[in-house]
Amino acid sequence: MDTINVLITLPFTADLIEELASISPQLSISQREARSVEDIADLISEVDILYAWQILPLPEAAPRLRWVQLHGAGIDHLLEHPLFTQSEVMFTTASGVHVITMAEYVLAQILAFAHRLPRMFEDKVSGTWSRPRWDRYVPDVLHGATLGIIGYGSVGRQVARLAQAFGMRILAVKRDVRQLADNSYTIAGTGDPEGEIPERIYPPQGLRSFLRECDYVVLTVPLNQQTHHLINAAMLSAMKSSAILINVSRGNVVDEAALVEALEKGIIGGAALDVFSEEPLPLDSPLWKLPNVIISPHVAGFMPDYYDRAAELFAENLRRFLAGEPLFNLVDRSRGY
Repeated sequence: MDTINVLITLPFTADLIEELASISPQLSISQREARSVEDIADLISEVDILYAWQILPLPEAAPRLRWVQLHGAGIDHLLEHPLFTQSEVMFTTASGVHVITMAEYVLAQILAFAHRLPRMFEDKVSGTWSRPRWDRYVPDVLHGATLGIIGYGSVGRQVARLAQAFGMRILAVKRDVRQLADNSYTIAGTGDPEGEIPERIYPPQGLRSFLRECDYVVLTVPLNQQTHHLINAAMLSAMKSSAILINVSRGNVVDEAALVEALEKGIIGGAALDVFSEEPLPLDSPLWKLPNVIISPHVAGFMPDYYDRAAELFAENLRRFLAGEPLFNLVDRSRGY
């Protein structure tokens, strides 16, 4: 029985490493926190499985490498990397690990806009008790409002699950409307495994018609050639003037200049943005000063037990790898995610 060398470049605890090692005596697991590929240069030639975030070797430096488990859900940062473009190494993502906190973030932003929290925070700072209160604070009721989810993967499905509890009408856009079931990694009791919640699921070609119906639009798509600037001036113009855009995917899914113009001119009602085309968001970005924008620093997926959740996924994939079974969240190079 050949030994399979596993290298983890993130700060997993000793308990997590022990749990992973207990999966099989065939696994030899080592850990070295790395900030650059040079930090693992003396080890990588003997590694069969690599757990990493953005630290990837060149193909010639890792002749034994067969599989990379990524610590995050997105792969847009490695689409041009030689290990991705010039090798047959398998890549799997951490998609599904973040769904609970990301969906809660989305609902928090929807509720913040619906119940005028930005106005309340503004008035607290100025010490103003606005009169008449009705005009400034009357909320939008979520029950019966239409939520549109662009990208019906693990995060989008959990957003739908939570929004359904508020009585919202759910629409979705999905690349393949024939495949409704979710075969990716999921946390028990989350999401919409069979794709049953949305009232209607649109193909990407129906995006403009979809946008016309939505009071809130949530972006949960991966960034690739097809989704770059998916939300542009034309699509923003198709939205309701009261609609709120929420982006937890990647900044470049939105044409940021077009979004600024749409927000300034009242083409849409507002936006909650966790991701941007340039991060950190530059100080001179107009988004900082727009009153109808909520900004957060790419934290929607943060959670206190992230490493535990990520290790659970990695453990399941290790078991599958050893058994010769399909891995969860295997990246399809042809699709770019």
